[in-house]
Amino acid sequence: MRILITNDDGFDAPGLTALRTAAGDFGEVASLAPASQQSYVGHRVSTLTPLRLTELAPGQFHLDGTPADCVRVALRGLQQSFDWVLSGINHGGNLGADVYTSGTVAAAREAALLGVPAIAISQFHRRPHPDDWPTSIALAKRAIQQILATPTHPGDYWNVNLPHPVADPHSVALIDCLIEPGPLDVAFSRLGDDFLYAGRYLDRAATPGYDVENCFAGSITITRFSSGR
Repeated sequence: MRILITNDDGFDAPGLTALRTAAGDFGEVASLAPASQQSYVGHRVSTLTPLRLTELAPGQFHLDGTPADCVRVALRGLQQSFDWVLSGINHGGNLGADVYTSGTVAAAREAALLGVPAIAISQFHRRPHPDDWPTSIALAKRAIQQILATPTHPGDYWNVNLPHPVADPHSVALIDCLIEPGPLDVAFSRLGDDFLYAGRYLDRAATPGYDVENCFAGSITITRFSSGR
């Protein structure tokens, strides 16, 4: 199996290294990730400016573009063939309404639009608990394995959120979890004409049985989407 990995945190993010380790259990891994931080860029693509590709090592590249650009260049620009595209592991959750603004999820969606099944993986982070990438890798492997064992249809892509902290490394993976329909906590602090986002992630809506509530409670949440192919 040939696997392309990408992200929106940038090519040097620890989550990409963690994803490379997790994906290595399932096949041959290549990476093409943004040259800089691209969080919350959504599904933006570049059509009016050139995209500079840099090879860092054999099979490892970065691009001065968005996560969706990375997938486009890998699949159409370089004309590489992959069986799966994995995006992440994002530092922070991509639950509920996050899927509309997340560059991590957009990379998976772009892959599905181009005919390659994909998985976006995000690590919810609950401050002040420290990052635990070895546990993230173990949980990501569980989620990937479960998805690979599930019948996949053309245009499918998946959104995975890992809980934090993890009291039980064998925490439940909910494979058909619905995304939270309620909005994020939207608040701003104002200083003159400047507005700074001041919402709190943990204050967002958490409908019982939906992804936010389940992930906050300690479960891996897995949601299937379709690009409509």
